[in-house]
Parts: sequence; C-alpha cells; structure tokens
Amino acid sequence: MEEATRTLSALGEWGSFYVIVGSSGAALTGLQFVVIALIAESRRPSTGREISAFGTPTVIHFCAVLLVSAIVSAPWHSLSSVALALGACGFAGLAYGVIVITRARQQTGYRPVFEDWLWHAVLPPIAYALILIAASLLTGHPQQVLFLVALAALLLLFIGIHNAWDTITYFTISASQEGKETSEPDSDR
Repeated sequence: MEEATRTLSALGEWGSFYVIVGSSGAALTGLQFVVIALIAESRRPSTGREISAFGTPTVIHFCAVLLVSAIVSAPWHSLSSVALALGACGFAGLAYGVIVITRARQQTGYRPVFEDWLWHAVLPPIAYALILIAASLLTGHPQQVLFLVALAALLLLFIGIHNAWDTITYFTISASQEGKETSEPDSDR
C-alpha cells in the first residue's frame, strides 16, 4: 500500500508541469482556430483536403497534449488506470497518424516537401508511440516513465507550434506573392 501511495504521489509531482503544458495546448488550440480563420479570408483558395491533411492534425496534437495533461493530473487510484488511459491515447494517435498520411497523399492542392513529411507524418507517430510505450511500462517503472510521457507531450506541443507557424507563413508568403503578381504592370500593353 505504501509503494502504491508513493508511486501515485509521483504523478502529483508533475502537477505544475502539466498545468503549464496542458494550458499551452489549450491556448494554442484556440490560436489554431485564428490561423484557420485567416486562411479562410486569404485570397489563395485551399481545399478541405489540405485543411484535413495539414490544419486539423495540428488541432488534434494540441488537444492530445491537453488530454495527456488531464490524464496525468487526474486523481487516479491506481497506475494501471493511468496506463490504460495513456495507452488508449497513444493507440488513437497512431491510428490518426495513418489517417493523416493518407490525407496528405490524397490532397492535390499542395505538394509536401521533406520538412512537411517530417513534421506532419513522421514526428507525430513517434510522439504517440512514446505515449503507448510509456503506458506499457508505467506500472513497473513510474518514476522514469513519467519523463517519457512528458517528452511525448512536449514533442506534440512543439510539433503543433511548428506546424501552425509553417501554415501561417506559407499562406502569408503565398498572399504576398499573389499581391505582387496582381500589382505588376502587364508587359503586353
């Protein structure tokens, strides 16, 4: 009983970390809605497939950070319950990663480059796999494994930040280039 109490108190030691990380994930989810609203108002048309492939996953990753933070911060009675919840989150994230890759390959409005594949298709499944691995090891080595969960949450947070920034800079540059093209005098006159 004493070991279980000590182990569960290890979760409490992470409280401040997950307040910061979870709050960041929640705030950045809202910011991503602003990004999507700006894209909707831009002159460059984007398809629903592009948004599904590159915009929606960013919101999902931010929400996953919030979910992981909530899971680790909840007042659990056993580590096996925490492990089960984290395992479900990791598995769902991996399954969603397959969907994202499929969507990125099917959309035709943008041709992804290596950096896009890295940040949208490679790193997120790694983060979700880390969560799944951590879930499977949590009850045996909670002190060490909680660092793995924290690493995965931070990785998802940074992936989301990168992808949101990449999206808004892409649309800003596209709009700027379109503006230059429309303001240049026609050489045929």
